[in-house]
Parts: sequence; structure tokens; C-alpha cells
Amino acid sequence: MTSLLDLAPVIPVVVLHDAADAVPLARALVAGGLPAIEVTLRTPAALDAIRAIAAEVPDAVIGAGTVITPAGVAESVAAGARFLVSPGWTSTLLDATREFGVPFLPGVSTASEVVALLEYGVTEMKFFPAEAAGGTAYLKSLSSPLPQVRFCPTGGITAESAPEYLALPNVGCVGGTWMIPPDALAGKDWGRVEGLAREASTLRVTRRV
Repeated sequence: MTSLLDLAPVIPVVVLHDAADAVPLARALVAGGLPAIEVTLRTPAALDAIRAIAAEVPDAVIGAGTVITPAGVAESVAAGARFLVSPGWTSTLLDATREFGVPFLPGVSTASEVVALLEYGVTEMKFFPAEAAGGTAYLKSLSSPLPQVRFCPTGGITAESAPEYLALPNVGCVGGTWMIPPDALAGKDWGRVEGLAREASTLRVTRRV
């Protein structure tokens, strides 16, 4: 099975206040080459948005972000989420995700958190908040002592800084919002979203071997 971190160089992080925008937005992102989409559970519309995308955009790999409770895990999976993301993790949350058998990217920002997750057999993690937690310099420093771990850095990453992250050997993909500008979302400019997604989908070519 293909790892979530290998589906595309960027996972769009989506905050939706109107579930009616979910399907056209997802179609634009998928058409632009970004099939893995994280809808965060920060708004009342989030679960309805996940349901709509799961039902109407079969080429999307829809996930739920900001999952911080076992109830959130259950609700997200019931809505159709195929992966889960959290800004942090606890053993209780990790157990809940394993009960449902969906890929989970637990958030970490320290070496101790990474080592603790390795004890559970987890080797793919979200690095959050990426820029505030040390950025590319911090991730690079982790690559030698912890080469078995791969990250999806999220938090403050832009179109300009994304290639620097993707060049690191321990980064599989990044999470970001820049391909969904607030004015494009408000104006329902799906063509612009698709174009920005297409640009983001080509970033993998910058990665160093």
C-alpha cells in the first residue's frame, strides 16, 4: 500500500466554513495533482465536508485533521475519512486510531516525542508547528540519529519554503494552505485553486537524493 506521504508532495490543509464548497474545492485540488486532502475539524462544517468529498470525489483521498479525541476519530472515520492527522498525540488517541485501522499522522515537535512514537512502531509523523519548532534546520538535525522516521511538516510553510523541506531526506511531503487563498475560496475561484495546486504538485522534482 502506498504511504500517505508518497501520494503527492503537498497535502492541502483545508478549513471550510461552508460544506457546499467542499466538492468543487476537492475536485480542483485533485485536478491539480493533489489527491490527499486534509479537512480540519475546526469548524461545524468539517464533518459534512468530509462526507461530501468521500461520496462525490472518488479520486480524492480525504482525511481529517485536528483530530484530538477518540470521539473525533470515530466521527471522522464514520464520515469517510481515509486518514487522520493531529497536532499532537497521546497513547489514548493512538489506540483509538488503531482501533479503526486508518493511517494516522501524529504531531511531534521534539526528539523525545519522536522516540516515544517509535516505541509504538510509528515511523511516519507530522512535524508541527514546522516553522515555529525549528523548521528545516531542526528536521535536518533529526535525520542522522533517527533515519527511520519520515515527516510531513506543517505550519507556516509557503510555496517558497516548501522546496527546502522537500529536499530533506526525512521529509515525505509537506502540509500547506497556500494553494487555497482566502480570496479564491471566498470567490469560489476553483480555476485559480487548480492552477496553484498544479504548481504545488510539481515540487517533488526539487528533492535531493
